[in-house]
Parts: sequence; structure tokens; C-alpha cells
Amino acid sequence: MQNLKDLKIAIIGGGYGGAAAAIALRSAGAENVHVYEQAPAFGQVGAGIGLRPATVELFREWGIFDEIAAVSAPSEYLEIVTADGGQVLAREEWPMLHGFAQTNHTRIIHRGDFIEALFGVLPPEFVHTGHKMTGIKDNGDTATVTFENGSTVTADLVIGADGIRSLVRQQLFSDKEPVFAGEHAYRTVISIDDAFGLVTDDNPRFYVAQTGTIAYNLPLRHRNQVSYDITAASDDDSWAPVITNDYLVSLLEGFDERIVNVARTLDISQVTSRSVYDIDPIDCWHSDSVTLMGDSAHAMLHHQGQGANSAIQDAGALADALVAADSVKDALEQFQATRKPLTDELQRLSRLGWTPESAENAFPEHTPTT
Repeated sequence: MQNLKDLKIAIIGGGYGGAAAAIALRSAGAENVHVYEQAPAFGQVGAGIGLRPATVELFREWGIFDEIAAVSAPSEYLEIVTADGGQVLAREEWPMLHGFAQTNHTRIIHRGDFIEALFGVLPPEFVHTGHKMTGIKDNGDTATVTFENGSTVTADLVIGADGIRSLVRQQLFSDKEPVFAGEHAYRTVISIDDAFGLVTDDNPRFYVAQTGTIAYNLPLRHRNQVSYDITAASDDDSWAPVITNDYLVSLLEGFDERIVNVARTLDISQVTSRSVYDIDPIDCWHSDSVTLMGDSAHAMLHHQGQGANSAIQDAGALADALVAADSVKDALEQFQATRKPLTDELQRLSRLGWTPESAENAFPEHTPTT
């Protein structure tokens, strides 16, 4: 697009999707890209995630690989084992590990470090905290966003990167509510010294039980920490269920004793307890001047570890579409046509979850279908 440099672009949401979109667009030549985040400041929140090789390749293209590598650890494979740790069900190299000019290891990173690294490469004058969106009006060729603090912004392109409960999506594209998965996720980050020997390398391990309960362990050895996650079935759809150590231990019958011991000794005040939700695929992500991306467009369950990666891939695809197209309208059509079939399938796969019988392949999205 010839006038990409002059487009006024407003990104609603300061998570990794919004930050990545700003970086991708600036890398593509856009100069007037602003991010609006409702929180008053960015904090160290969340646990560990894995950034896949194709995502890492985008970091190289955008010139930010060193910043990400400095706060993450390289992983070569993912392992799925039985709950008691006695049998390896799948041990697979990350897809596309050797698919680029340079080897791109999956980078295991703390969410807080990731967001800090992304915003660390953006000029601070283009990042606006304390801006909670209250409304959006689609004007056709532009869109106007209003914020709780009384300010308004009109832009040639508004990008809704405001998460699973996206107000942009609700007001313009779909009023369907998020879907409860019948599961809870309990997450925390602990010192490796308190992990009873669980961590021996930089590769994630998923322990799966017949009940569907899964214990995820993502090493953060560069921080001398491990991200310790448990997902288990529950009928309680409250957003932040109250739990105890004894309750966590009760979920882990038959699990590797090291995992049980961690649950028994956790500081429960440091455990994030959440009901698990996603959204059904929506028919349209965009108008002529507004688009959704990331969880706003296609929030998915965490079983395949594709939420963050999909948001980063969205950012790259959106920037590519804006470079190639003749107008914002055409770019948004191209963006959805490129990304929606992929994310629809990842949403479907992520709803399948894992049991010992179904965990034959660690990466079902790369398994040929017959």
C-alpha cells in the first residue's frame, strides 16, 4: 500500500498481540501506530509460554530476535508422558525447528518478560496506558474509539486486540459470549529449587491422566524457575475459582510424586486460578476500517499452546496484507482469508484436549489427514 506510512492506526489492547502488531506494522513501514491499553501500567503477570519456530522467524524479520532470546530459553522438543511419568507417549521435535535459514528453537518465556521485551522496542510515545475503551463507531473509511478517560481517537484502521472478552468484537462483529470448556486451569511460577527435581532440561513436559487432568511443566531455567500448570475438569464456571493445596493434591492421584509434592507445598496465594473459556469461530473479523486479531478474533483453549503464537502470526499476516493490498479494505479481506482457515482449525483441535489414548502426536495440526 503506497500510503502505509501515513495511515493512522489505533491498536486496542496492550497484550502480546497488540504489541506484536505495532512492531510488525512499524517494520513494514507504518509510522503512525498507537497502542491503547486499559491498565495503568504493565506488570509481571502470568506464567510460561512457548513461542514456536515460525513465530521466532517473525522476530528475526522484525529485528527483535535478540531481545526475545535474552529473556527466554531454547527448546528442541515437547514430551507427553503418562501421569505417573512411567511412559513417554510422544516426544517430538518442534515443527519447523529446521525449516528456516537458521535453526529456530521454540523459545520458552515468561509472559511478563515477553510483553516487556515487545514494548521495550516500541517508542514510548506510541504506547498509551490508562485507556479503557468504552465504545467504537465504524464510520466506513475510518473508525472512532472512545475511552473511559474522556478521550477519543479516530483512525484509518482500528485493530481490536482486546482479548477473549473483546469489546470491539461485541460491539461490531459478534455478541456471542465466551464458551466455558468445563475445565479449570491453575498456574504459577516457582523456583526450580522447589520443584523436587522435575526440571532436567529446557523442554516442556505434559503429564496426562485417564481422567483428562494434565500437569504442564515449562522450564524457565534462564530464570531458575519453572512454570507449573494443572488443567482439570470442573463444573464451576466462575471466572476465578477459590482453591486450596489439598484440592490441588486431590486432582493429582496417580501422578508423578514430584508433581504431587509441588502441589502440596505451593504458596497458594501465588497460584492463578481460572475457568477455561474460548469462543466459537465467528463469520467475519473485519469491516472496511476495523479488524479483530488474536484472542479477540479466535480465542482458543490452551491445550495446543497456540494462543500466543496465533496472535503473533496474525500480526505478521496483517502487516503483509497491508503492504500488498491497494487499500485498507482489501488488506483486511486478504488478512482474514489468509488466517481464518488456520485459526478455525486450531480452535477445533484445541477443544479435543488429550488423554493417554489420544496423545499419539504432540502436534496434531501437522498430522496429515486421510
